[in-house]
Amino acid sequence: MALAAVGFAKAKRRRQIMVAASSIGPGATNMVTAAGLAHANRLPILILSGDVFMNRRPDPVLQQVEHFNNPSITVNDSFKAVTRYWDRIVHPEQIMASLPQAVAAMLDPADCGPAFIALPQDIQEYACDYPQAFFEKNVHEIPRARPDSKRLAKAVELLKSAKKPLIISGGGVRYSGAEKEVADFALAHGIPLSETVAGKSAVVHDHKAHVGPIGIIGSTSANAMAAEADVILAIGTRLQDFTTGSWTVFNHAAKFISINAARWDATKHRAVGVVGDAKATVEELAAAMTGYKAHAAWTKKGADEFAEWNNALDGYQKPTNAPVPTYGQVVGVINKKAGARDYMITAAGGLPGETMKNWRAKSAHSFDCEFGFSCMGYEIAGGWGAAMADPTRETIVMVGDGSYMMMNSDIYSSVLYGHKMIVVVCDNGGYAVINRLQNFKGGASYNNLIKDTLSKNPFPVDYAAHARSMGAEARQVQSLAELEQAFDWAKTNDKTTIITIVSDAFVWTPGDALWDVGVPQVSKRKEVAEAAKYQADVRSKQRVGV
Repeated sequence: MALAAVGFAKAKRRRQIMVAASSIGPGATNMVTAAGLAHANRLPILILSGDVFMNRRPDPVLQQVEHFNNPSITVNDSFKAVTRYWDRIVHPEQIMASLPQAVAAMLDPADCGPAFIALPQDIQEYACDYPQAFFEKNVHEIPRARPDSKRLAKAVELLKSAKKPLIISGGGVRYSGAEKEVADFALAHGIPLSETVAGKSAVVHDHKAHVGPIGIIGSTSANAMAAEADVILAIGTRLQDFTTGSWTVFNHAAKFISINAARWDATKHRAVGVVGDAKATVEELAAAMTGYKAHAAWTKKGADEFAEWNNALDGYQKPTNAPVPTYGQVVGVINKKAGARDYMITAAGGLPGETMKNWRAKSAHSFDCEFGFSCMGYEIAGGWGAAMADPTRETIVMVGDGSYMMMNSDIYSSVLYGHKMIVVVCDNGGYAVINRLQNFKGGASYNNLIKDTLSKNPFPVDYAAHARSMGAEARQVQSLAELEQAFDWAKTNDKTTIITIVSDAFVWTPGDALWDVGVPQVSKRKEVAEAAKYQADVRSKQRVGV
């Protein structure tokens, strides 16, 4: 439910939240992962969890974890590491002070994230004469922080000096509702516009300023522009390693301007930090940038690079005579058949890279890739939340067999409550992208693909039959042509539908950005030693704190 709440909040662009409640034990700790996801991605969710008796008369109760040296600690203290607001109610009147603070934290663009309130069993019993004013309807406004005039002027001065500027559009652009302002700003000033994982679909794929997704799971076009850019205008992004290629994709002489509601994010890597709401700040920036235009040759280079990238995508997605389709081909088929407003969700494994590269957004706010926390199991639960958030469009979930096996029970929930989604299961026989990483870092294949396990009798899972057992419609397909037909059929159904297709575990859409992943410096294995040399080369290319 907590993961569904995260998907719901994303689909609502942080303007509406869901509450997730639990008991005092495993119900609570099961939500720590969802809280970590929401915290990493700056997403609001209110978690209410039961807690032990404050009077301690029946201690230890069922599901209570005792700490011998500190009896006041419960499993709920684990949420302190992954929440923006945390409280334990030990008197019924405290809720009047605590709940408004929790709401304020979730509404604040700078501090936005999960809020947690623990509710001890005996405190829940107490009656309290609350004032009627506490229950009056209150419409909460999300504040738009305006930028400091001096910081904005400094940003304007730097941006006007740029010969090769590049915009990185992050999730904050979408949550601020600044999609049009950022797109128009890029077009008016001839600045190529790239996007992060969270920022994807702030602009449509074919927008004239768009040069594709940037970073490790990004496009060769955006990464080529980043390598030459002299000023980077980062809007609403926390500049995580998959955006920056572990800080290897940029020219070391490049200067950064970072517009962000959060001071923490705005001041990273000695950027000219402009703390403010994305929409409000870009409006003020646009007014101050009158007359500026990037060099025409630079703008044209962005268009040419992106055209070349689109041609490459056409080739990666083109059907072949291979017996098993690639992820890129599967994503291409679903993308082609999807409606303009359909909402695509994925997370973890190989699909984030394949969808970031191969999914061409047809409308604003139509893409959700959970890759800030890279949370396996988010896909189906998040899809259920998104289907609740907007039943007027199709919610399309793309999930690998590994994530499906980890968490699939919300298929049943979506059927039970009537929230339809279309789930495409790409079955590549295990954790194929981790097998790829294992090999790339010098390791032999072990225990990631089912064929490489110690099992003497590996066998495939019938995902279609499994989904039918939970009340869903389901179909297993063998080819891209059958996949197209099955997707058309799925759109005509009135309840959750699963389509499963065997996918290639070894062919991936190429990427050219580097990733800093630890490799042992010493090993008897030749492949590991070679990977360590490669890793040292990666680190030699990093910008370090500048």
